[in-house]
Amino acid sequence: MTQKHTRLLILGSGPAGYTAAIYGARASLEPVVIAGLQPGGQITTTSFVENYPGFPEEIAGTELVSRMQEQAERFGARIIYDTAVSVDLSVRPFVCTLDSGDVFSCDALIVATGASARMLGVEGEAALRGKGVSYCATCDGFFYRKKKVAVIGGGNAAVEEALYLANLAEEVSLIHRRDSFRAEKIQQDRLFNNPKIKLILDTVVEKFVGSEAEGLTGLALKNVKTGEIAELSVDGAFVAIGYEPNTDIFKGQLELNENGFIVTEAGLPFTGIKGVFAAGDVQDPRYQQVVTAAAGGCRAAIEAERYLSLSER
Repeated sequence: MTQKHTRLLILGSGPAGYTAAIYGARASLEPVVIAGLQPGGQITTTSFVENYPGFPEEIAGTELVSRMQEQAERFGARIIYDTAVSVDLSVRPFVCTLDSGDVFSCDALIVATGASARMLGVEGEAALRGKGVSYCATCDGFFYRKKKVAVIGGGNAAVEEALYLANLAEEVSLIHRRDSFRAEKIQQDRLFNNPKIKLILDTVVEKFVGSEAEGLTGLALKNVKTGEIAELSVDGAFVAIGYEPNTDIFKGQLELNENGFIVTEAGLPFTGIKGVFAAGDVQDPRYQQVVTAAAGGCRAAIEAERYLSLSER
């Protein structure tokens, strides 16, 4: 076990974390980035990104985040391929223990650990993720213009995804395990009045059909009341059953909302502890886009630099 100190420690290596690292490094803070369980974040599961400014041609999610990493390292950020397993925010400097047993202390901490899309956990889902199975219509819907897609879920997120996709796809099937929706009434009214959306109720997905070579080709469905099995042919499927923020190690130390996201000041990266900032999907349950995560990383790093400058005077 080794113990080291850094002025600025960044947990997470997605767009928020790497943007924070770029700004922090350019401010001569020599930040250390702990890459985490999924280096690069959720963007690495997206085949192509077309809505990030500055890239008129599509770019692979892995390549985009790789460029962010390269830029951060160019300015002096240091990347550690390890995972934070505990933090102590009751002491100063703050202390972070890694899975390897190594310990980092820091004067300022940026939490950019992201959020993970909830998976259905059925056969074929993991293998076809990014190959027809998606968790973000705003990110991937464009690839399914004039094609047949399905949305799985029954809350606001699922209804919003279905309505969004109806503007792009030829047909949208909304699959829900119950016969009523949890979404707001105004959203339900829009859903029921959209002729391009077909409702498949009392139904669950038993299997994602296809192969890694050809991608998703359909869904095996089961009616929960009759037990009947049917197959639905689709080009894409969007799982919209929510996100789980990666905040377990902050429970009891940072204020979390009812869904586990870190609470920050409106539009700002400040948490309830001075010197601890949050950025990206870990504190943003609404937008969860690459560009908003990057903006959050920028804000967090600027505020961290200001905090360090004031505290070191």
